[in-house]
Order: sequence, then structure tokens, then C-alpha cells
Amino acid sequence: MRATDGQPLPHRETLVIVFGVLLSVFLGAISQSITASALPTIGQALGATGDLSWVITAYLLTQTAATPLFGKFSDTHGRSTAMQIALSVFVIGSIACALVPNLATLVAARALQGIAAGGLTAIPMTVLGDLAPPKYRARYYTYFSMTYLTAGALGPALGGVFAEYIHWSAIFWFGVPLGIFAIFITRKLLQKLPHYHRQHQLDLAGATLIVLASLTFMFVLTAGGKTYAWNSPQIIGLALASPIFWVAFIIRQRQAPEPLLPLGIIANPIVRWAIISNAFGWGAVIGMNIYLPIWLQTIGGMGPAESGIALMILMVMLNLGALFSAQITSRIIHYKRPPMIALVICIATTLWMAWHAQGMSFLELQIVVGLFGLCFGPVAPVTSVAMQNTVAQHQLGTAVGAMAFGRGLIVTFTVALFGVIVLHVLPDASGAGADALKNVAQREVAVDAFRTLFLATAALLTLSLATLTAMEEQPLKTKRAE
Repeated sequence: MRATDGQPLPHRETLVIVFGVLLSVFLGAISQSITASALPTIGQALGATGDLSWVITAYLLTQTAATPLFGKFSDTHGRSTAMQIALSVFVIGSIACALVPNLATLVAARALQGIAAGGLTAIPMTVLGDLAPPKYRARYYTYFSMTYLTAGALGPALGGVFAEYIHWSAIFWFGVPLGIFAIFITRKLLQKLPHYHRQHQLDLAGATLIVLASLTFMFVLTAGGKTYAWNSPQIIGLALASPIFWVAFIIRQRQAPEPLLPLGIIANPIVRWAIISNAFGWGAVIGMNIYLPIWLQTIGGMGPAESGIALMILMVMLNLGALFSAQITSRIIHYKRPPMIALVICIATTLWMAWHAQGMSFLELQIVVGLFGLCFGPVAPVTSVAMQNTVAQHQLGTAVGAMAFGRGLIVTFTVALFGVIVLHVLPDASGAGADALKNVAQREVAVDAFRTLFLATAALLTLSLATLTAMEEQPLKTKRAE
């Protein structure tokens, strides 16, 4: 069977290609979280302890802008070429991160890594769409979901070990040999894919505007009242500039031949609701993944290693939830019902955490966090498959890029917002454990901050449930739509 005849590959060859791109998925996911637990060490080494959150935010922001660009680029030039470029840029960015002399250059190098991660996010999911029709795609999606979630959970643990026992730069050197290896194994594998190439124009102006709009908004959000006074020229100026950039971005999307955010695809209500549900759900999960360790260390008195072990249940149950959903999605007619019921339980767990923000027993924590992970698991595969089920094959890369764009934007804003809720109250809590809370009054303020964070998480999950409910449930296709 020829790869260019538009016919599906045999199951065995499909599995080989799927497993071949999983390393790229792993690299993109682990680079997102591996710096979190090492930020205090990096700050001390570079002589800059302020604004460390930008090491993560810069990565997320450029990843968000680059993801739809890579989706369109892969539609035009092929998955293999796009993947080689993304992996090469990732290796260069990793080396740059390891060799930086100060925080400013580290943030710039992380932004370069984020651009590459946009490709490592969009291309593998697009490859999955090339390999399998929507009805059976959820089965293969399980491997992607498990890899992504496992990497996200392992990232903070590996980052802490590297920073404490080797050197903080090992966090970035770690990705170099893996990236080079991924270049070699994907180069030939992806050439076996069926070809669905279409010409696209890349909206570089739109990508620049969304980065500027988001950057100015998040700087005001994170620095206002902390680094700079709310009435300072810096905050006032950027607060005025941000809406101008947002308006310019919207105008650009209306006028661009092929906008970064494809309005034609988003006009489809199934695609629109699927993207919004997916984005708010992932915003809640990733926000919790980043800030739950801080809660356990500052309120629960755990150490970094202990808090990491305590949260391993989250990764395990997320994987199980995604695996269960993937197995039943293609076997039932009303495939929306399981994730809708699961989201109700997921919301209940976050409300329980808000009620018990002052602390839980270890067993109670395992049950609540485990349920949270298990019940979110079905949301991601169902929303992704439902979206892909309704778009033409030649628009698949664009649609996947749009979903990743929406998800990345919401995740970035959520991480920044959660940081404002918690880190402004606990400016010295990161890595300091419960010793950062000097008295009962400070502890009460911290508990209230985390209670607000858990309630905000419940609100995000409620929005995810509402939009999933609004999404029309169409029968899953057994063949590709050209």
C-alpha cells in the first residue's frame, strides 16, 4: 500500500508512527513544567529572584502563538518537514537555555523553546488525524494523552532533582539528546503518511499581535501592585496598550487571507464549543498541577519531594480516565454523557478542596485528587475527536492548531491569574514550605487565597461542562472526510 494514495495504513504501521511521534509529545509537555520546581534555584544562580514566573509564561505564550502556524505549515509542506523544523528549533532553544548568563536571556531562550513546542503540540495530533478516521481516533489519542500527562507530572520532579543534585542547566541539557534522537526517528516515519497537502498563508502579523496583546495584559496582571504601583507610568501605559493590540488582532483576523484564528472553522458551533470546553478544562487542570504543590508545601507543611509523591495519583488517574474514555467513545452513541457526568464529579472535588483549604489528611487528599484526575480524563479525548469529526481532512491541521491555540491562551491566562491569587499573598512561599507563614493571621490569608483558587478552578470546570453540553453530538464518522 502506498502512503500517497489516501488510503489508511495498516494498524501495525499506524502504531509504529504513533509511537514514533510520542517522544516529540513528551518533549513538548515536559518542557512546559520541568522548570517549575527549580525556579528558586535558577533565580539564585542568575542573581535575579523577581519575575521568575516569566520563565514559564514566556514559553506558554510563544507556544500558543506558534501552534496554529505549525498546523498550517504542516498542511502545506508536510508533517515530516514541519516536525524536523520544530525539533531542530527545540534543540537550539534548549542549548541556549542551558548557556544563558542572566534571567532576561533565559526568558528569551524559553520563548524560542516555546515556538518549537508549538510544533511539538500541533503536528503529532495532526498526524493522528492523518492515520485514523474519527470513530477510531480516540483509541490512539489515549497514547498521546498518557504521554502528555505523564510528562507533565514528571516535569517538576525531574526539575527538582536536576537543580538540587546536578545543576539547574541540566534541566535544559536533558532535552538535547532526546530532541536529536526524535529528529532521526521521525524523519522517515512521517514520510509514510498519506498526503493531504493544501497551500496556506501563515498569519505572522496575527501571531505577533496576539503575543503583544497577551504579553502586555499579563504583565499588568502580574506586576501591577507588586513590581510597579497600579498608578505607575509602566502599568498605565501597558494597560492602555493591551486593548489596542487586542483590537488590532481582531481586525487582522477579519482581514487576513488565512487568519491565525480561523474564523470560518470557528463559525462551526461544534468546533467552537469543543475548543472552548477543552480550553477551560485544561486551564483548570494545568493550573492545579502547578499550584497544588505550593498548597501542600505552604499549608500542609510538606517538602518538595513529599508533595510531588502525594500528587502522583493525579497523573495516574488522569491517564486511567482518558484510557477508559477512549475505549468506550467508539462503542457508544451518546459519547458526550460520560465526560459530562465526570465533570460534575470533578467540580464537586474542587468545591471539597475549597471547603477544606486549611488542609486534609493524606488519605482524603488521595481520594479527592484522584477523583479530580479520573473525572477530567474523558473530557480531552471527546472534545478533540468531536471537533475533528466535523472538519474536512485538508483543514485538519488548521483545526487542531485552533484548538491548541485556544487551549494555550486560556492555560496561560489561568496560570497568570492563579499566580496573582496566590503568589501576591505568598511572595516568599515558593520553595519555602510552611515556614513562609510566620503567624496565624498570615496562614488565614493564605488559606483564603487557596480557597479562592479552588473556587476559580470549579468555575473553569463549570464553563467546560456548560460548553460541552451545548456542543451538538453528531455520529462519529468511520471514514475520513476529504
